Amino acid sequence: MAITPVKTLVAAAKAAITTLEQETAAEEVAAGRAVFVDIRDIRELDRDGRLPGAIHAPRGMLEFWVDPESPYHKPAFDTDKTLILVCAGAQRSALATKALQDMGMENVAEMAGGFSDWKKAGRRVE
Repeated sequence: MAITPVKTLVAAAKAAITTLEQETAAEEVAAGRAVFVDIRDIRELDRDGRLPGAIHAPRGMLEFWVDPESPYHKPAFDTDKTLILVCAGAQRSALATKALQDMGMENVAEMAGGFSDWKKAGRRVE
């Protein structure tokens, strides 16, 4: 059995989702039209910092926290704002954005470059 490489899955996801440039993503959040959702592991957040004001939703729980019928649902996801998903390098966020789209969400995107590019650009980190 051949395994589909992750890079193939990520490329397919990116072809089907919205990717916002970092400046656009920051402007949408600042304007109150969007919220950052950091899907990195808690150890990454503790080690590297986090985007100011971002909701943390570990990748493994994201779909459960978003689904209002799930016993794990989090009220923070009951919003009309666009959820802008962020991971370290914009690969997990592409797969997660595609998964949420597949669930029926329309107000979801990922941020280009991920947290690592955000930090390299000297943007604010908590």
